[in-house]
Amino acid sequence: MTVDEIIECVNGLSVLELVELKDKLQEQWGVTAAAPVVVAAGAGDSEETAEEEQVSFTVKLADIGPEKIQVIKAVREITSLGLKEAKELVESAPDAKLGEEVTKEEAENIKAKLEEQGATVEIT
Repeated sequence: MTVDEIIECVNGLSVLELVELKDKLQEQWGVTAAAPVVVAAGAGDSEETAEEEQVSFTVKLADIGPEKIQVIKAVREITSLGLKEAKELVESAPDAKLGEEVTKEEAENIKAKLEEQGATVEIT
């Protein structure tokens, strides 16, 4: 495979599949995918600065809300999981992690899709 073909394959992965890929690469080569973050602590630092430096986020399903079936459908769309796996993930709320080490944009997209269905989502 060429590098371009590998990138094309990676672009087709869901968020959960990307997390699984990251974990396997870390395990295989003993490296971390986390970008190093240098925090210069000073008297003028604020919480806003700390938030800007965060580059990866975890998305948790805190509460499924009244529309369980719609939330399961949204989870299937987001994760490409099968029906059984998506149902089990939704039912594991509030411990259901829908994305780990995702970008802020990805986290916000996941949150928006689930909140449309009445779910409560936390991004940390």
